[in-house]
Amino acid sequence: MKPTNHESAPNNGDKFQIRPQMIMPSYLEPGATIGVCAPAGAFDPVKFEAGLSRIRDMGFRIHLPTGLSAPKRYLAGDDAHRAGIVNDLFQDPRIKAILCARGGFGALRILPHLDFDLLINNPKFVVGFSDITALLVEGVKQCPFPMIHGPVVTSLANGSRETLDSLLLALSGPIPGIRIANGNTVRGGRASGIFVGGNLATLVSMAGTRFQPDFNDCILFLEDVREPAYKIDRMLTQMAFAGILAGVRGVVLGTFDHCGDETMIHDIVAERFNDPRVPILAGLDAGHGLTNLSLPLGSSVTLDADIHGLTFAPGGMS
Repeated sequence: MKPTNHESAPNNGDKFQIRPQMIMPSYLEPGATIGVCAPAGAFDPVKFEAGLSRIRDMGFRIHLPTGLSAPKRYLAGDDAHRAGIVNDLFQDPRIKAILCARGGFGALRILPHLDFDLLINNPKFVVGFSDITALLVEGVKQCPFPMIHGPVVTSLANGSRETLDSLLLALSGPIPGIRIANGNTVRGGRASGIFVGGNLATLVSMAGTRFQPDFNDCILFLEDVREPAYKIDRMLTQMAFAGILAGVRGVVLGTFDHCGDETMIHDIVAERFNDPRVPILAGLDAGHGLTNLSLPLGSSVTLDADIHGLTFAPGGMS
């Protein structure tokens, strides 16, 4: 039977269409300089300074661009200003990686102002989560190198030791794999694909725009915060009926912090991804919880829901 527009239709063999000409940004050595951008919301200066201190404790230098915070309503400056800082950091050869100040809202608004030709020719890791999902997912779609779904500066202020260690590992070398100790197999199985995704509410806000995500042949990662089950259902249903979820090969659920009964969320996800060939694994410590592991979006990965494992291919390739 031909799948409807709300059913996933993957071919979950080990072969899939890998991203052409995949390259890796340079990994960071002690003393490397990390540039900070603020693509979204205005940030709390106290949490920001506390987060910067933890980055310095990792052994990195920090570059804070002039006018990093030029608040406009709830944003850290107007759209062109925020995007201009991102462009400048990519162009600056002294900057070896880019860390976002915070999420909130606003990353989607800067996408039309980014110079993706510049980004493509100056590969660097960009790190962030929550609303920064918009920048990461579009970056993965347009650039032949991974983006890192991980903490922002303000969240590092209270981040767990596991969060800090994971960020340092992701910036310093390849991530071979993750075994989820407290994982929950919602649907068993094994699948390979491109690892993409992030904050569910942000992904939904991209639907129907020219920046709509492409989840074909992917292992989809999802997380969210303070969204009750019925809203998660509504968001997934909207994406499914829009055809965005067709072609997803597997699903990994991160933290759904303050979202209610996790079992209900698992049931909703299983309904929306109703193909028995699509494995679903829950329990990854990534998102808005105390621990936010750093994950290489855009890399090739194999999900084994039965053993609660993610294995990333060396160099991002399959």
